[in-house]
Amino acid sequence: MKLGKLIVLTGPSGVGKGTLLRSLLQRHVELDISVSVTTRSPRPGEINGKDYYFVSREQFAEMVQADALLEWAEYAGNCYGTPRQQVNEKIHQGKWVILEIELEGARQIHKTFPSALRIFILPPDMDELENRIRGRGHDEETAIARRLNHAQTEIAAADEFDIKIINDDLEIALTHIETAIFNI
Repeated sequence: MKLGKLIVLTGPSGVGKGTLLRSLLQRHVELDISVSVTTRSPRPGEINGKDYYFVSREQFAEMVQADALLEWAEYAGNCYGTPRQQVNEKIHQGKWVILEIELEGARQIHKTFPSALRIFILPPDMDELENRIRGRGHDEETAIARRLNHAQTEIAAADEFDIKIINDDLEIALTHIETAIFNI
């Protein structure tokens, strides 16, 4: 059986990675998503095991210690990681797996899976990114400032990625992602 493919989708918080990914998965049932582990609290409507695996900091530390995470990073005061076994199983089954992860995790993946296709999603500009983050309506002012500050560092690293796509128009950005993945 042919091995699957690993695709990494990265970009700053609020850039629209989740929205793009949901649309991509609706259009392409052959793609599979890896569900990340996080120490942050669930947002309204999020389901454990579907959106994330929500764990305590202690549980997360145990996973790191046991080398159960393919990558992990701390972002905005919370830890995020990708379960190693889940991804390896899917790739060995020939599936195309997409990881929606932060910059540090994407850098770690590049070391362990250098053949992964790495896509960086950019905002049209910083003002629009701030509007999107504020528009969510669930972050406090300090968290918004932290996310915007961190976004500048992330955007500066965009050249490390195979493909850069500006999410100015959802449909156009989605088409660019499909082209990158499927060489359409």
